[in-house]
Amino acid sequence: MLAYGIYQTIRPGMTLEETLDQIKLQNAVSCAAHPFAVSNGIRGKASLCNLIESFNSNNVDIFSNILANKFAEHHNMYSIAGSDSHVRSTIGRCKNTIESENNIDSIVYNLFRGGSRIHRVNYATKKELYEHAYYVLYNSSEALLDYVSEYHPNAYHMFKWALKSFTSKPDSKFWYTLGLFGLYLTKRVSKKVNIGGYTPEIFEERSWKRLISLALVP
Repeated sequence: MLAYGIYQTIRPGMTLEETLDQIKLQNAVSCAAHPFAVSNGIRGKASLCNLIESFNSNNVDIFSNILANKFAEHHNMYSIAGSDSHVRSTIGRCKNTIESENNIDSIVYNLFRGGSRIHRVNYATKKELYEHAYYVLYNSSEALLDYVSEYHPNAYHMFKWALKSFTSKPDSKFWYTLGLFGLYLTKRVSKKVNIGGYTPEIFEERSWKRLISLALVP
């Protein structure tokens, strides 16, 4: 979830509803970011937010954006587009326009009233997605190792080796090919869940075996 116009830090670890309450207390605007993305969307709870990101540049599976747009129309929600940029090349990939005065208070006020319009949308390229993955994994390596150590101790050493191998040689053809294969599997899973009616709870379970199995089954 995104929040526009906050002036005090909102502590992590709260429920979605508690976080929304904190945003409202600051008279800020909440936005459901990539709500139907495969890995980290809030899905139907997007209706609790003021805005919805109906197009996200990194949702190259396409189906996530299709469902987000339909959801926005069905719930009469105000929509924005997001570049979701974590690398320099994708800054401004999507653009929104808003009629307001040139100050934060006016911008937030008009966002809340639906005064923004999606001006331009474009998807990130496969190369840019790969750069994005490297950025996330490199900067989150310590947290990821702690997570694997706690919840998947048997896979810790293998995961540590793979993470070090990837972050030290991100231009390796092996890792790039594996990344493309992962993207292919993601598209298949997204189509089955977002369009084909499979239960979205599979994402909450974080079972990679089930996800890979779902992706590979015709």
